[in-house]
Amino acid sequence: MTSLQRKLRNAVQPGRSESPSRFFKTGPGQYGEGDKFLGVRVPDIRAVANLDDGGSEVSRLLESPWHEERLLALLILVRRYERGDIRTKKRIFDFYLSNTRWINNWDLVDVSAYKIVGAWLLARPRPVLHRMARSGSLWERRISIVSTYAFIRNGDLEETFALAKLLLRDPEDLMHKACGWMLREAGKRDTAALEVFLKCHVRRMPRTMLRYAIERFPEARRRQYLSM
Repeated sequence: MTSLQRKLRNAVQPGRSESPSRFFKTGPGQYGEGDKFLGVRVPDIRAVANLDDGGSEVSRLLESPWHEERLLALLILVRRYERGDIRTKKRIFDFYLSNTRWINNWDLVDVSAYKIVGAWLLARPRPVLHRMARSGSLWERRISIVSTYAFIRNGDLEETFALAKLLLRDPEDLMHKACGWMLREAGKRDTAALEVFLKCHVRRMPRTMLRYAIERFPEARRRQYLSM
């Protein structure tokens, strides 16, 4: 056991492991089936990640059966990416995409995808996102759309709209939520552009995606879209 693993276990709160299991849908047939939790709060996991000195074996943590250890690995990767030179960033980007099978719950995607995949692709070609959007893996599809948050924050909305259109018929509610979230964030930057997207696709959008996308609209406008 590494020093970071020991520190993580020192932060375990007795009785806490059962609550995340329900929150992250770990029952039979659910998206997080079989995932295991130590019972460590996210702020405590972040505190342990900040102790990384660059020597931690991230792959060992990422392949752990324990959810918090995988989250720790991803927080360390984000931290190293943000502090790294161009070679380090490329190596982390490649490592991330080679290990998506371990990035297998919505929180793991959401804390890391846009900060690594999105950040790397800001000024680079993005066909990998469209490939992932067509993946049979729910988590790769979620990585594809959540990665665009980096573009949105940089004022680039085109990829978000393109991927959201591609994912309109996705069968998973978690994808409806992720697409709606990114559309809402795009709308914060350019409400008119979001309205153009909605007028083209509102009748095909899953209701959850639509609700998330129009969350910041005035009540009357929300009702109008929902009635469509």
